[in-house]
Amino acid sequence: MSGRNRRGRDVMGVGLAALNRLAGVSVIDRLGLRRQTEKAVYEASRAGFRTVAAANRTFAKAPGRGAGKRPSTATGSGLFDLTPTDEQKMFVEATSEFAAEQLRPVAADADAECAAPDTVLKRSVTELGLAQLTVPESLGGMASERSVTTGALVAEALAHGDMGLAVACLAPAAVANALVLWGDESQQQTYLPAFVGDDVPAAALCVLEPRPLFDPFDLRTTARETPDGYVLDGVKSLVPRAASAELFVVAAALEGTPALFVLESGTTGITVESEPAMGLRAAATSRVLLDGVTVPKAALLGAAAADVYADCIRLSRIGWASLACGTGKAVLDYVIPYVNERKAFGEPISNRQAVAFMVANIGIELEGARLTTLRAAARAEQGRSFAREAALARRLTAEYGMQIGSNGVQLLGGHGYVKEHPVERWYRDLRAAAVMEGAVLV
Repeated sequence: MSGRNRRGRDVMGVGLAALNRLAGVSVIDRLGLRRQTEKAVYEASRAGFRTVAAANRTFAKAPGRGAGKRPSTATGSGLFDLTPTDEQKMFVEATSEFAAEQLRPVAADADAECAAPDTVLKRSVTELGLAQLTVPESLGGMASERSVTTGALVAEALAHGDMGLAVACLAPAAVANALVLWGDESQQQTYLPAFVGDDVPAAALCVLEPRPLFDPFDLRTTARETPDGYVLDGVKSLVPRAASAELFVVAAALEGTPALFVLESGTTGITVESEPAMGLRAAATSRVLLDGVTVPKAALLGAAAADVYADCIRLSRIGWASLACGTGKAVLDYVIPYVNERKAFGEPISNRQAVAFMVANIGIELEGARLTTLRAAARAEQGRSFAREAALARRLTAEYGMQIGSNGVQLLGGHGYVKEHPVERWYRDLRAAAVMEGAVLV
């Protein structure tokens, strides 16, 4: 967290604490000021979390402009073989260990505090290099070729620890991936160097908008072209780590066509408002308000090509499907020993046919959703059409993810409804798979 943001939070905290102490003083009742004081506390709590976005880093502008460097397309045998390579096994093993040792123990506290621990976010960079996984070696990263499957497997492994923390860790990688896939030479040279070191900036891909039945291809956030650049107006919802983000990739309608824009968070007109949700609370989600935000021509990503934005949405949906599969596997791994050890009427409840069938259904649904997700990822990394597969993965994980979470709570009975067991948190997180857009990108 930047010093400016930390000071802002400290000042805000002191102010709120003072107002709360004032609200507890009995003299305000004698003076007839109870209602006014309580209103002041409410307004301070409501508005206190709206801040100017972080601006603690200067991204150096590089001269020149070109097509940008892209990762090479993976080669396939033509067979439907999802056996991970040795390199993928290594990444998944390291990520699974990180999720079990670093994410799972702090997940409950992070959910309660609506924030990921700084130590966890730092270790996700220094120990896993999540942002560097997407950046080609020619640009200082670790990727020798495009590997959507590796990204999906890593997202799945992280979510097995906790989906909210996984989203918080993966958010900067989404922006780095967008720059790698669609940034021109100038954009890549300006921003990507920040993502290949140990001091990776918080960043976020902003697509979702706060309205019912949101359609990512019907955006209300607009970009108006001017002689010098573009002016953006609108609101983005459930943006992970937005309060500390230094860079955004924002989806906006340019002359009716969805497009992506790179915005530095210190740009005038960007404000952030805390927006804790039902799930993904550890991702510290916020609204990003864009009010007459002026950006140069160079902010446009991918030349506003229709296939660029469509691929962005599809790759994001593969990411969310992977996260849902990882959390669903966590539910399955938790309920199996529970139903085998929990006894009722002198025997394990797993002996009951209804319980056994419910556990079996979780396994069946999870396996089908996972295979569909990995097939979509494999086709994407080979440069083949993957629109159908991405849509199927989205559909399956949206439906089955919520059902798996609900069944997990049901199998634990009353225990499933209390925070002593993590299934209630996983249930809340899994519902995000049906509504979230953007934020992650594999």
